[in-house]
Amino acid sequence: MQLREYQRRSIDQLYEWMRENDGNPCLELPTGAGKSHIVAALCKDALQNWPETRVLMLTHIKELIEQNAAKMREHWPNAPLGIYSASVGKKQLGEPITFAGIQSIGKRAAQIGHTDIIIIDECHLVGHKDQGGYRALIADLQAINPSIRIIGLTATPYRLGHGLITDKPAIFDGIVKPVSIEELVFKGYLAPLRSKHTSKKLDTTGVHKRGGEFIESELQAAVNTAENNAALVSEIMARAEGRKSWLLFCAGVQHAQAMADALIAAGVKAECVTGATPKKERERIIASFKAGEITALTNANVLTTGFDAPDTDLIVLARPTLSPALYVQMAGRGMRLKSHIDDCLVLDFAGCVETHGPVTAVIPPSRSGEKSGKPPVKPCPECGEILHASTMTCTACGHIFEREEPKLALRNDDIMGINGREMAVTSWLWSKHTSQNSGKDMLRCTYYGLLSDKPVTEYFCVTHTGYAGDKAARAVGAIAYRAGVGDIVDIDLLQAATALTAGTPPASIEYKKDGNFYRVLDRIWQDDKAEKT
Repeated sequence: MQLREYQRRSIDQLYEWMRENDGNPCLELPTGAGKSHIVAALCKDALQNWPETRVLMLTHIKELIEQNAAKMREHWPNAPLGIYSASVGKKQLGEPITFAGIQSIGKRAAQIGHTDIIIIDECHLVGHKDQGGYRALIADLQAINPSIRIIGLTATPYRLGHGLITDKPAIFDGIVKPVSIEELVFKGYLAPLRSKHTSKKLDTTGVHKRGGEFIESELQAAVNTAENNAALVSEIMARAEGRKSWLLFCAGVQHAQAMADALIAAGVKAECVTGATPKKERERIIASFKAGEITALTNANVLTTGFDAPDTDLIVLARPTLSPALYVQMAGRGMRLKSHIDDCLVLDFAGCVETHGPVTAVIPPSRSGEKSGKPPVKPCPECGEILHASTMTCTACGHIFEREEPKLALRNDDIMGINGREMAVTSWLWSKHTSQNSGKDMLRCTYYGLLSDKPVTEYFCVTHTGYAGDKAARAVGAIAYRAGVGDIVDIDLLQAATALTAGTPPASIEYKKDGNFYRVLDRIWQDDKAEKT
């Protein structure tokens, strides 16, 4: 089975990190990137190149154990693997590769024996402190083999109240981010989300917090009222726009059941699953939802990680949260490619988008006790000099900063954070640029429009090593091709800049402001426009 390019890239960058660093890396991969395929290929590579390797793949729920093992069989039909999970009904040890549930195998280090690699799916659940099932098993296996390496995988490498999972005393030492949500959406591997401003907003005034999150009992009391539920159901039905597979995230068990009841009363086929739902009943309900036999499925804290229903085309956020990880996990349930529609509508009654921002640019939570907010420095967009945030004129190059514009609300359909402004391009100028901050050379392109348009400048760090440099080189190569310049791989940056400036610029660009810099989202040449007419 062939990996996608970015999946192979993920493994290559992981190997590169491990060659250059001691310690334990975490692969940050968006929901829907195909982590199980990457894990399967990684295990196969390890066993075929180093046959004595012993791998333990850990996760916390049955569905992920079964999914990861199934993908392993697809990539390697005769893979020497065993499954150790009470919920799956198998307790197999002794094979070079073991897929296991932490609850079942957590105290069995002596039976597992020597292990070379531990791979942990949804590794943001591993505690920062040296406590809990994961940390206890890791410590026991480290005592057997002090050279053991731990590899984490997650879409959200941070924990509420603790910050990044690399913040000490965490076990992870670095984050490898080989691919972004934007790339997967633009390449057609994920479905984009569309959000709408809702008339009804759930009010959390007076709800106290514990551990950085709303106290569930108080949150339910605040949002789970007959008036709120009726308003949500009415607006959901008005905005559903013919969508047929609705997934609702609720504030707790009672709220999830109340929302299901309200939907049923309104004539919608609905069911509810919670942590208290019996296993067989839960399996029946989820199967009915995936088969399209029920329209709406409400839940409380169970259908985030590991839940995969690709045709989900409407997500309702009725659960206010201060956890950016939970927000991303909830929204991510709608990003699988669908059989009947191109996107997933998100109705955010909980204010999650406003609280945490687009899913493409979520800011990790701060560490417990530390203040969050913008750092008191900023880079100069012209020369890269690091300046105090209050500086209005760059001391290195004289660039004059514009005063910060008032914060704008997100556009109705911008939960993805990928919409930008369009500018007709009249000319462009390429130049060699040396960063005052890093000292590295790069290519700079400035796009010019009408006199009323401010020029847009973007930078390509083509001399950097690793993924950043490769990505920049690929982007410049693609631009050169569209501009009619030809191959510029073997010429220096000054020659490349001269050749590109003489080439054909795009007719227009779509761009957005990214901090103090610009990010060009799309470049449209004249022949692109002609093909669309």
